Amino acid sequence: MDDFTAEILASRQDEDNRAFSSPEQQRPLVPEPDPEVDPEPPATPSQHMGGLRGGLAAIREKANIQDRLVEKLLERVIPADDNVGTDAPILTDEKASAFAQRPNFNITTMSNNFRRFNARIGAVFMFQDEVIRVLSWQRPSHTMSLLAVYTFVCLDPYLVCVLPIAILILGVLIPAFIARHPAPPKLTWASEQNVSYSPRGPPLAPAATVRPAKEMSRDFFRNMRDLQNSMEDFSVGHDKIIALLVPLTNFSNEALSSAVFQFLSVGGLFMTVASHHLPWRFIFLAIGWAAIWAGHPSVARLLAATQQQHLQALEKEAKSWLDNWTATDVILDSAPETREVEIFELQRMSNAGEWEPWFFSPSPYDPLSQPRIAGERPRGTRFFEDVMPPDGWEWSEKKWALDLWSREWVEERIITGVEVETEGERWVYDIYVEKGDRTGLTDPLDRENLRSRPTLPSWEEGVDVSERRGEWRRRRWVRLVKRRAELHTT
Repeated sequence: MDDFTAEILASRQDEDNRAFSSPEQQRPLVPEPDPEVDPEPPATPSQHMGGLRGGLAAIREKANIQDRLVEKLLERVIPADDNVGTDAPILTDEKASAFAQRPNFNITTMSNNFRRFNARIGAVFMFQDEVIRVLSWQRPSHTMSLLAVYTFVCLDPYLVCVLPIAILILGVLIPAFIARHPAPPKLTWASEQNVSYSPRGPPLAPAATVRPAKEMSRDFFRNMRDLQNSMEDFSVGHDKIIALLVPLTNFSNEALSSAVFQFLSVGGLFMTVASHHLPWRFIFLAIGWAAIWAGHPSVARLLAATQQQHLQALEKEAKSWLDNWTATDVILDSAPETREVEIFELQRMSNAGEWEPWFFSPSPYDPLSQPRIAGERPRGTRFFEDVMPPDGWEWSEKKWALDLWSREWVEERIITGVEVETEGERWVYDIYVEKGDRTGLTDPLDRENLRSRPTLPSWEEGVDVSERRGEWRRRRWVRLVKRRAELHTT
C-alpha cells in the first residue's frame, strides 16, 4: 500500500510539474521535426495537453469497459432475485417498493461507496483509540474517572438516563463553544497581562465542523489502515468464537453437548428461582472494577504469572474431571427408535385357475378401495428384495415375517367383501362376484347399506368355499425398521 501510494503521488507530482511548466520546459518532451524531412509545423503545448487528455479519456473508457464486463459476469453468477429458492418472508407492497429502489451490486458504486465510507469513518477509529487508551491505563486520571462514573451508575442504575445528557453537554456542546470562544493564545499581550478566559463578546473563531478526509490524504490512508486492521481483528475474533462455541453446541460431540445442555438447564432453573435474590448492583460493580483493573500493566503481569504457575494446572484438572463426568454420566447408547412397516403380497387368479404372484404393494387392494373402484391397477414391486425401507430408516431385522393375525388387520381397516383365512398361509380372498360387480351385491342400495354397517361382520371365515373366491388375494408381511444414524464429518 505504501509503494502504491508513493507511485500515485509521484505520478501526480510529475503531471503537476508538466502542467505548470513553461513552454520552453515542455518543448523537449516533443521531438522537433526536421524542416527538410517533415514540413509539418511542431505541435503546440495546447495540442500536447489535448493529446494527454485524450489518453486519459481512453484509459477511463477502457476502465469502464472492464467494469461492464465484470458486471455482466457477476450478473450471470449472482441470481437477480436473492429470495428465489429461499425461505425469505414475503414483503408487503410498501416494503417491496422500498427494497426495489436499492441499487444492485455494481463495481463502480461499490468503489465510490467505499471511498466515501473510508473518508468518514475516522471518528469511529478515534473513539476506538480513546477507549483503548482509557482501558489500558495510559491516562490514569481518565480511567479513574470512568471507574467513578461506573460506580455511581451501578449503585444507582437510574443514572443511566442522565448519561446521554451529560455526554452531549460535556462532550459536544462545551467543546464546540470553547472552539468558537478560545482562550488567549500564549506569548501574547493578553497572556502576559494574566488576562483570564472570558466567554463574553463575539465569537473569535469559526464553528468546528466534521469534514470527511480528503482522498489521497494522510488521514484517508490512516483510515484505510485502521479499517484493514479492524477487519482482521473481526475475522480473528469471529473464528475464535466459532472454534469455542460451535463444538459445544452443534452436537458433533454428543456427550459434551448433552453435558452443556444439562448445565444450562440447571442454571436456567436456578436463575428462575434465585435471580431476584441476587445483589446485581454489587455483582456488576465487582465485575466492572475487575475487568478495568485487569487492564492495568502491573495487574496484567501479575495475572499472567499467576495463570502460568497455578491456573494452568487447575484448568487441566477441571477439563479432566469434565471429560470423565461426561463419559460416565451422560448415556448416549440408548436403543434407536424402531417402527413396524408392512407390505401386502398380492396374487391374482389366472385363466387356468391358478394363483400367480403379482405385486408387493403398500395397500391391500381390497374390493372397496379407491384404486379398485376407479379401475386402477395395483402399484408396487414384483420382488421382495426390491422393497426398500422409508427415507431416514434402515432395516432392523434380516427377514420379513408373515402376519398370522390376518383377522385383526382386516377388522382394523374395516375391509368388506373378503374371506379371511385364519389358518395356514393367512390369505385374505375376494368373495366371488358376478362379472362387472366388485362387491358381490347387484343393487347399489345394498352396496351403500353394506358400507353403512361397520358393526356387522365385514369378513367371512370359510373352510372350503373355494368356489366363492374372487380374482385377488393378499396377505400381510411385517418387518421392523430403525432410525438411520447420519454422521456428518467436517
